Amino acid sequence: MSNLLSLRQTMLGNARLCDRPLYLALGDLEVHVRSNSQELLDVLHHYFRHIVCEQPTGLESVDVTAIECADLDLDLPFKHWQRDTGKVGKKDAYIDMNTDMQSARLIYKVRTGMMFLQSLTDRIAAGPCLANSNQVINFINNQYINYLQNNGHLICHAAALAKDNEGMAFAAFSGGGKSTTMLHLMADERFDFVSNDRLFIRQDGDGVQARGIPKLPRVNPGTLLNNPHLQNILDPEKSQRLQALPASELWDLEDKYDVDISDIYGKSRFCTSPMLKHFFILNWSHQNKGLTYIDLIQADERPDLLDAIMKSSGPFYQYADGSFYREGTDLVHKTYAKVLQNIQVYEVHGGVNFEAITDFCTHHLYP
Repeated sequence: MSNLLSLRQTMLGNARLCDRPLYLALGDLEVHVRSNSQELLDVLHHYFRHIVCEQPTGLESVDVTAIECADLDLDLPFKHWQRDTGKVGKKDAYIDMNTDMQSARLIYKVRTGMMFLQSLTDRIAAGPCLANSNQVINFINNQYINYLQNNGHLICHAAALAKDNEGMAFAAFSGGGKSTTMLHLMADERFDFVSNDRLFIRQDGDGVQARGIPKLPRVNPGTLLNNPHLQNILDPEKSQRLQALPASELWDLEDKYDVDISDIYGKSRFCTSPMLKHFFILNWSHQNKGLTYIDLIQADERPDLLDAIMKSSGPFYQYADGSFYREGTDLVHKTYAKVLQNIQVYEVHGGVNFEAITDFCTHHLYP
């Protein structure tokens, strides 16, 4: 099975692909999604409905094929991918395959049995795709993520929104509330959604261009219960049960829910590529019951805070030359600091107070 051609054939099987692909416009890249499951294409169409195209537009494009099938039992010597600090349990395993013609990487999702083949010519997902549509969505977005990084963008672990094409980003250490902060601000109709968990930045003249990816926010119950716009996502019985939990336990729950931006905030509340003006690093603490402070900082003087922004590219990242990102690759503080020197960067510290940062953004930055 180490032969790339036979692996490709095993993943595709004898599946008959649906007649019509799904066309997605992700910034300057078009992704054409094919599948043997019309039901899966319908799920993806609904999820990506704000970027669906009826026909190809002529942009640079890549093809993704998603095969709905039973788990593939591949007898291969997978290696486990090391997770980020603080993350527990096995999630991704991989094997690299090199031929005279090209390099490829097969990624195996340990918890779901999904398989993903990534190369410059083949991008195939195979397994119980419908039951794990979120992983297919991530695979599609990974093609855009690769495109952005191969065109000079830095990957940031951040949420972002924009007003009149001016962007604000929010990074935090694990569980620090970047998505919660962003969603609080979305209550102000002047702001549009840019990105939830991955933001890409690049120097553009004297400014910084930001790009988001079409991935809906996935948040924990604490975020839902503390935002009036989101409380209806939980059914009443579960909401009542969760409200009885201590605050510390509630915020630590690993029980994620999608926030559908179109349904909750409106179909027009999207901005894909603003010019970034402000970057907030949430260095506050739920254990601190004091005031919240928001201070301007120089990014090159605070490498400790840049750690909250910098993000590993992960196992799906394939460079333009066909080689793959290696785990353990060092992230360079100076690279991020250089791009961030042209915008305002803030440290938010002290006690956690979402109203305080919302008030700062809506009354001080954008009165």
